[in-house]
Amino acid sequence: MISQSSRHCTVELQALPSRIGQVRRIVSAQLRYWHLDPLIDEAALGVTELLTNVHRHAQPDKLCTVEIELLRDRLTVSVHDHDPRMPTVRSTDPFATNGRGLAMIAAVSESWGVRPQGAAGKTVWFTLPAPPASPAYGTAAAPKAVGPCLYKRPALVRAEGRGGHPRTPARLPAAG
Repeated sequence: MISQSSRHCTVELQALPSRIGQVRRIVSAQLRYWHLDPLIDEAALGVTELLTNVHRHAQPDKLCTVEIELLRDRLTVSVHDHDPRMPTVRSTDPFATNGRGLAMIAAVSESWGVRPQGAAGKTVWFTLPAPPASPAYGTAAAPKAVGPCLYKRPALVRAEGRGGHPRTPARLPAAG
């Protein structure tokens, strides 16, 4: 069962440029669904940067999992990939066109970090403070939701409660 104080959504994908934009839109729509509109820009920027890092650097594959989780007053966005190498914040030339993704995440987030998972890879995450009056916390204005994850697709998105419920497949809206 999903508690009112927790929301969780998982998206599995190949970190390809066309998929990165799709996941950014999914995260934005999910945050709108949870009435967390003020967090959309920072969350979309952060997930884009993390997925771009997977696309550019992860070995042996580009398969990754994006998770967004709201626990009371914190939104956590994380990306797990299969590359055990740890990312580093680099100092870059002010005119460079890349290499500052983690620095941008550090600038817009409340906190961020990396959880090594040995041979299984790593998870890079960041947190954003959630507005305390959000209807996602179960106030009277909260909509009745069928499940915690708005967009679902077999083998792409998994909705889970704190107890780790299995996948709940459905369909993504048609691309327009």
